[in-house]
Order: sequence, then C-alpha cells, then structure tokens
Amino acid sequence: MPKAPAVHTGSRVLPGSDRPLGATWDGSGTNFALFSANATKVELCLFDKRGRREIERVALPEFAHQIWHGYLPEVRPGQLYGYRVNGPYAPEEGHRFNPNKLLLDPYALRHHGDLRWHDALHGYRIGHDKADMSFDRRDSAFVMPKCVVVDTTHTWGGDRRLETPWSQTVIYEAHVGGMTMGREDLEPPIRGTFEGLADPRTIDHLVRLGVTAIELLPIQSYYDDGHLSEKNLVNWWGYNTLGFFAPAQRYLTPQGNPHEFKLMVRRLHEAGIEVILDVVYNHTAEGSELGPTLSFRGIDNASYYMLDENPRHYFDTTGCGNSLNLRNSRVLQMVMDSLRYWVEVCHVDGFRFDLATTLGRDHAHFSRDAVFYEAIRQDPVLQTVKMIAEPWDTGPNGYQLGNFPPVWAEWNDRYRDDVRAFWRGDGGMMRKVSDGLLGSAGTFAHDGRRPWSSINFITAHDGFTLMDLVSYDHKHNEENGEDNNDGHDHNLSWNCGAEGPTDDPAINALRDRQRRNLMATLLLSQGTPMTLMGDEQGRSQNGNNNTYCQPGEINWLDWSEAAMGGPFEDFMRGLLAIRRARSHFTDPHYLRDWPGLRAPRCAGWRHPEGREMSPQDWEDDGNRATGLLMQQAGEGAMLMLFNAGHEPLNFRLPGAEKRQWRRLVDTAKGVADLRSLQIDCGALELPERALILLESRKDA
Repeated sequence: MPKAPAVHTGSRVLPGSDRPLGATWDGSGTNFALFSANATKVELCLFDKRGRREIERVALPEFAHQIWHGYLPEVRPGQLYGYRVNGPYAPEEGHRFNPNKLLLDPYALRHHGDLRWHDALHGYRIGHDKADMSFDRRDSAFVMPKCVVVDTTHTWGGDRRLETPWSQTVIYEAHVGGMTMGREDLEPPIRGTFEGLADPRTIDHLVRLGVTAIELLPIQSYYDDGHLSEKNLVNWWGYNTLGFFAPAQRYLTPQGNPHEFKLMVRRLHEAGIEVILDVVYNHTAEGSELGPTLSFRGIDNASYYMLDENPRHYFDTTGCGNSLNLRNSRVLQMVMDSLRYWVEVCHVDGFRFDLATTLGRDHAHFSRDAVFYEAIRQDPVLQTVKMIAEPWDTGPNGYQLGNFPPVWAEWNDRYRDDVRAFWRGDGGMMRKVSDGLLGSAGTFAHDGRRPWSSINFITAHDGFTLMDLVSYDHKHNEENGEDNNDGHDHNLSWNCGAEGPTDDPAINALRDRQRRNLMATLLLSQGTPMTLMGDEQGRSQNGNNNTYCQPGEINWLDWSEAAMGGPFEDFMRGLLAIRRARSHFTDPHYLRDWPGLRAPRCAGWRHPEGREMSPQDWEDDGNRATGLLMQQAGEGAMLMLFNAGHEPLNFRLPGAEKRQWRRLVDTAKGVADLRSLQIDCGALELPERALILLESRKDA
C-alpha cells in the first residue's frame, strides 16, 4: 500500500458544512470533499501523471453533515485522483458500496484517460447481486479514467453573457465534433474540438447565416456505451454523462487545456452569438443495476438514484437504465452547483434539458412545482439565463408539453409534426398549422408566458435532416447494427417520388421547393426558431434518422467550396434578414389570441377568395391554402400565403385595388430578399406547394 501523505483535518477553504464539494485548490494545497450519507469510510487515491500507477492513498479524516473531507497541502493542479468508498453492499436495501472500485468525483472539473468498458463490466454478466461481492474483487483502477485537480483561474477580459432577448433569438443546434471534423483547412488535432469551433472562420459561417445562439449537443464529460464499444461504434451525440462539471475530453486538443471551452465561449460572444448547452441531468452513464460502478452508484447509490419498490432495481423514466433522484437535497445541490458553474465560471448563456420531465418527478408523479423547477425560479443566477425543456420522458404521464412553469421555453414537437404534415399535403392540418404560426397559443398562452416559450423546429439531431425529410419515406438505420429497429417510425416525411438520391430534375426541384417551404414557415412563425447544423447546405444522413452512434462524415458539416454558400443557404440568410427587419414575426402584439397582449395590431386569416376564414373553411379537410394578414393602422401590412395543395390557385389580395403589394419571399422561385419586387394588385396566382410573403406599406 502506498504511503499516505500528511493530511489536515478540516478544511482550509470554508468551515463547517459550507465547504465546497470536489477538489478545490487554494494556491497552497487542495481541499477534497465528497458527499456520501451512507458510507463508512472514504479513501482518496492519488496517481502518477499518466494515471497508471497509484502513488498515495489516504482516508479522508473528517465527516460532517454527510460530507467527507480533508486538506492536502502539497497537492497542486494537474494531480490525478479518484476515490474508494466503503460501506454496506446490500442491494436489497439500495446500497452498492464496493472499495474494489475506483470512482470518479461527481464534482471533478476535468477527466483524464479512457474507460475500458469490457473490464469495467467484469463481474456484471452473472451473479452481480451477490451480497458478499466475491464476484467483483478485481481492482478497477487500471480500467478507469481519473479526475484532475484544476486551477479555475482564467482571464476573461470584458466578456459577459450577451442576454439576447428571446424575441430576437434564433438557435442553431450543432455538435462540437461535427462542426469542424470536415474542415481540411484546420490542423488535424484541432478538428472536432472546442478550439476548432472557436476558429474565426467557423464562427464567421454562423454570423453570415444570421443565427444568434448555438445550442451544443452534450459537452459535459461522457463515455461510449458498452454495447456500442462491442460493435466498434461510439456514442456520438453524448447523452451518456458521467461528469457534470468536466468538459468532454474528446473535444479538447491533445494538450487538454480545460480553458479551451472558455476561449470558445469568449470568441462566440465577441461575434454576438450565445452559447446554450444541451445537458443531461436525468440519468448517468452507469445505466441499470446491471451496469458498471463508475461513480454515483459506488459513492451512495441510495441517495443518487430513484429506486423502485424493490431497491435492487431503479425506477427508470429515461429509457437509459436509471433516473437521478433530485428530491435528495445533495443531488439537487450537485445539479444546481453544476449549472451555476457553467454560467458563472464558464459564461454559458443557457441550457437545454434532455428529458426534462424526469427532473420534475417523484417517481410516477410529475409536478410543475417540483423542487428543481422552484430552485431554478428563485436562483439569482439561473433565473437570468435561457432555460429550455425537452418536455417529455419515457415514464408515466411523461409528455408534458406546455406544462412547464414560467421562465421555461420548451421544444415544441407538435409544431414540428404539424408543419411537416401540412407541407406533405395531409388533410385537416389548417387549424393546427395556424396555431403554430402564431406561437401555439393553445399550448403556451397561460401564466403570463410569451410566444418565445415555444421552441419551433422542423428538424433536430434526433430524426431526419431537412434534406432527408424530403428525400425518404422510410428510415434507413441499418448501419446502427440494430436491424433498422431503432429510431422513430413516425417521421411525416415524403420522398417526392423517389426513395433517396435521384437524377430526376423534376423530383430534385420539388425537393428544393419543399425545403424552402419548411424553412420559410419555421423562420416566419411566431416563437423561437431552432435550425439544425447542415440544413442550410442540404446535409444528408442517407436516410438514417438515429445517427447517435455514427462518428463519420454522415454527422459532419461539409466545408467544401461546393457545399458552402449555395442557393439554399442564401435563401435562409434572406429569411433571417427579413425576420430581423420586420417585427411582425417577433413582436407578440400581433397575437390576438394571447391573453394580456393588447395593442392596435392584429393578425387575421384569409380564404383564397379574399374573405375571412369561416369555421367551415377550417374544418374542410380538402382545404390546403390560406393567408395570414398582419397589419397595424398607419403602418401597412404583411400577408403570408400558403398553398400545400398540388394545384395552383388564384388568391384575392385584401384591401383596395390601388393598394400596392411587394413580394419579399417566394418559395416557388427561391426568393427571400428585403429588396422587394412590386406585383400586380387585386389577385395573385399562388403556385402549388408554395409560400409567398407580401408587404404593403400603404394602409388600405
């Protein structure tokens, strides 16, 4: 056994129960503190610089308020460490302590080394619940990554959160690796890293496009799933978190400087782009009770996880094997501390919460007044940043769209499905689409919430890309190794006449028009629009709608000269310029159906004959055309015309014959330009499967 170093009892940082959790360097030494309510002994293990040899081990000498702690005066930044935690191995009581397992510190600010899954799973194939642990005496130190003591000091200059108003926010969902792995003008070690994303040329693409925020798929430390490693696949998306404070190693350059993330944030802020993190606080990478013991399970299983009536098993509402127990005050503290760390120390502007319904659960019961949501609402730091919920999980009553409390925005999958079905040509969609275009008041107009509460999207990382949505009728996920059984079957897609790529010019022209229809609808709707990385250039995943395990070019942005700056990207930039310049698409005072929003503006729906839409028009399953008129006395009007049918029609324009209309957007012709073109008054031929936006500066 390595010789134990000198250790001070108590903390040199803060007294009593207020001592910070994790490894805190104060300039002279490091204080180590770990929560475990049920442990009987906690040992700190120090390792050499490569993490292959344990050089010292010391039992943390103090235990107060469920915190084990000790101060080592000679330990400095860069030191690798882990924990061994003693306590009862009694699965029938919810306890799974095992001192043979080296464990990661939940508060570690950086991880070092890889996880060797086959060895980590040793002993769990059979007999894993034997109380005497005879099946699992093997020391796990050599298969585990290690934690790193980190100096958090960083020079930010004048950087601060941008606080872009929700009404002006346009989100670009992206993957750190996928953004720059295909950039041949970057040195190979930088591709797919935070530094690659921070490169001025990468950021310039986002600026030219016109988005205001980048939402990054999980960047907190995560590891590949065991079943994927067996297939030589990886967890590309990253929804397998094991360290809520540490950046994922795969996004750091070989030097592994943890401040690379902060540099990326600073450069994006300098360009006026906010950083939103997709975070996974609903479950951890340890999986079900059949999974490996890597951190939380071995530190205090009964505290960290929601257990079933039989405590041997987890109450899982995530489909990933476990659910974190946020009703435990220390687990809630960990999540809140993590969120504040990314905001205060790393200057992040907001979060998107994966399977956010789980965060408001007490087992089967969901409450919008759950302790986690209340903690967010009253927190002086977190209540000022953007909070976005994925409003569902896999548990009982898991679908909670519209039921999150004020200050939250929510992914609106109903908007996605309604718009997809409408432009596919499905009948009976007019009323649903009209609600989505005006901010989904039927879902969100309560408790003083505003239209920005609806995160509108057509595509996201999970599902078809925009190009595949108009190119495939069915998913093609064979490369995932699950016999095409994974991924969603309800895609509401249409291949326009051929499955996959084709040389038929008519089909390709129709696909281009359909992409323009979908994107124009998204960017001209009330609410907060979110676009998907690569949709601006027609990125395809070859019909795979679940590329979570695919690390290759299928998930990369194409940086070739042929792909960048094409006609569809120009069209999308034009739409965003129109959205910025015209308050009709961001000013909620145009929404007459929203309580509390009263102003001399109005939005109304028009039948192609020029009259107002009647109840019978809305219920007509054969009706696939309408017009949205937005006007204000003395300021003119805007008129958005939709025709999802397969035949053109004449649309009578509202107002006097002398009223002058100008065309800003025409998806049939690929026009999206503020330098509007004057058109004839009276009536307009609205092409099949087309959206046209008109503007009149003269009041009728």
